[in-house]
Amino acid sequence: MSTATTPPVEQSSLGGIVSAYVAKVRGGDVGSLPAILGLVVLVIVFSALRPETFTTELNFANLIGQSAGVMVIAMGLVFVLLLGEIDLSAGVTGGTAAAVLGVVMTEQGWNVVLSLVIALLAGTFIGLVLGLFTAKVGVPSFVVTLAAFLGLQGVMLQIIGEGGTIGYRNDFVLKLNNGSMPLWAGWALAAVVVVGYGLATFLSGRARRRNGLVAQPMLLWAMKTGALAIVVLAVTAYLSAERSPNPTLKSLKGVPNVVLVILVLVVVLGYLLSRTAWGRHIYAVGGNAEAARRAGINVAWIKVSCFMMSSTVAALGGILLASRSNSVSPQTGGNETLLYAVGAAVIGGTSLFGGKGRVTDAVIGGLVIAVVSNGMGLLNQPAGVVFIVTGIVLLVAATVDALSRRRATATGRV
Repeated sequence: MSTATTPPVEQSSLGGIVSAYVAKVRGGDVGSLPAILGLVVLVIVFSALRPETFTTELNFANLIGQSAGVMVIAMGLVFVLLLGEIDLSAGVTGGTAAAVLGVVMTEQGWNVVLSLVIALLAGTFIGLVLGLFTAKVGVPSFVVTLAAFLGLQGVMLQIIGEGGTIGYRNDFVLKLNNGSMPLWAGWALAAVVVVGYGLATFLSGRARRRNGLVAQPMLLWAMKTGALAIVVLAVTAYLSAERSPNPTLKSLKGVPNVVLVILVLVVVLGYLLSRTAWGRHIYAVGGNAEAARRAGINVAWIKVSCFMMSSTVAALGGILLASRSNSVSPQTGGNETLLYAVGAAVIGGTSLFGGKGRVTDAVIGGLVIAVVSNGMGLLNQPAGVVFIVTGIVLLVAATVDALSRRRATATGRV
């Protein structure tokens, strides 16, 4: 009876933990490992090539702000990709929502909170339409979202005007992706993240053991919590240092406000995916839609709700993009924004085949793309070279996904 609730001794030791993880990777479950290793390698390479610019506090903070919008859009795309679908309109959906915010907040003078709600609801409505055409009418998501990609660009031109812009003048919106927290708030946030993660995972593991379910060994829990604490505290200390080129004129220090936005999204969206019946149904539909339907899951509603979630989060991403540039224009959310967002999710570990992925994949993949773009820029490489390198990174990630999925099927892990 004790073997049903007590982890084997070898899994509770460091050697057993390592062996179990190696076996997991060999079985095709690589998760975000390739993206994390790639991120570490990129940071080392660019730090060695441009130590005087790449590793500075100012560049680090700028990198976070520059990647935030794409990263958030990628978080929403994870929900659609988990179904094995695609949303080609996510970028311009964000731009359209940012344009709506500009009209009601700047031109009409509405309250900022109400304006933000209206902009997010605009994204939700777009997602509802996309989901209904995909799930109810049966039009492939590629075609539906491609049509939306073209149509929403026209909507933005009608709202803003060709070649025009709408400036943001509200301090709260501008500081979303430009301002920084007070030093004490940054350290408080770091403490909440470490303690919150440690406590949540500890209680989850204890509950699983009480119910006779498999749980991660306490040693592994301690290692993960300790590693997170080291990274979070180091990043907080780095961002708390003065990074202004001219501190006497203007001081720049503290954790960027957008970090809080990203953390809140990671926690909330991650909870919805991993701790709710809705999230479990998403994975089930993405793994096998027909089996999910026979199990009583409302497949059509799951698809519609995922498109709604994707577009709502994309709306927030578009607002962050506009906040970064202090205005919204017909180019907001366009150009390569969507490609980078999809790339971020896939590079981070979300499968294009559906059924596998996490919200944190978008964060890790977004950092990889941001580091490539930022580092290549500091090396004075032309935009063409940056696109080529980014494309190669995305191709490698998609190849790893395909090979790992094939390996998982061969070993019976899926």
